[in-house]
Amino acid sequence: MRTIASLALAAGIIGFAGNLLAQQQPAPPAPAAPPQRDFSKVEIITTDLGNNTYMLQGEGGNITLAVGSDAAIMVDSEFPPLHDRIKAAIAKVTSVPIKYLVNTHFHADHTSGDALFHQEGATIVAHVNVKNRLAAGTTNGLTGVKTPPVEADGLPTMTYSDRMTLKIKGRTATLGHPKNAHTDGDTYVYFKDADVLATGDIFTNGRYPNIDFANGGNINGMITGARIYLFLADDKTKIVPGHGPLAGKADIATYLIMLEAARDRMSKLVKAGKSEADVIAARPFADLDKKWAVSEQASTNFIRVVYHSLADKAANGKTASQ
Repeated sequence: MRTIASLALAAGIIGFAGNLLAQQQPAPPAPAAPPQRDFSKVEIITTDLGNNTYMLQGEGGNITLAVGSDAAIMVDSEFPPLHDRIKAAIAKVTSVPIKYLVNTHFHADHTSGDALFHQEGATIVAHVNVKNRLAAGTTNGLTGVKTPPVEADGLPTMTYSDRMTLKIKGRTATLGHPKNAHTDGDTYVYFKDADVLATGDIFTNGRYPNIDFANGGNINGMITGARIYLFLADDKTKIVPGHGPLAGKADIATYLIMLEAARDRMSKLVKAGKSEADVIAARPFADLDKKWAVSEQASTNFIRVVYHSLADKAANGKTASQ
């Protein structure tokens, strides 16, 4: 019969071996860098929305352009390599300069082209938290990829905190800030004279949205934002989503139903103490995937961002002051 001492010695040897083996295990891989985009074949597609207002689609977030008699207001700028193509598309509908360039939030697919337009004379307008995020640099909550601070030419030069009105000759844009939705610095832009609403990524048409929980985003704020859009819109409103095709009020209503279903299902799992791995395995949005998931990765990412925006108090605590 083994003595207590011999059993203790054996346990110590096993524990030491286990620790040594653990130390020899490879470290988890670093988060993958985002894939490089090929801009050489990107075409800028222009859609006439009426009353000298246009939607431009290329690679990245949709652009809205409102043309006045002396200048134009532009919403979002896509990527620097597309600057000349965007300018060429604009030149086909107007020769007036861009006076204001409004950012709907800080993500690079909507803002990284800003510096070139600013150098040409445009005033960059955004919520104050956009400037703060761009100036400080940010981290992607899903991948851990870090984006460095933006150079001064790419920073907003005019900021607001709640609401703002921009005017050029013959045109007016109303800017509003839904709090803690896609990010903590979201802006919608409404051109009442054309009945055109640019939503930013609070609304993505026909696909799951991202919710940047590491930078102030939250599923509840997304729902509130969608409700604001339903209030602003009527059946004739032309809605320019952050991504996807031109939309109408009915598309927002359908999207809101999806968001509320996702929030309610995930809330139950979070309250039950489920981990991120648990909820991914449970596939709580499997039926929603048929309409909203453009890929398997998109399905998983949406589960993760909804989970974190409800469960990760530390991430929500990083929200910048409003």
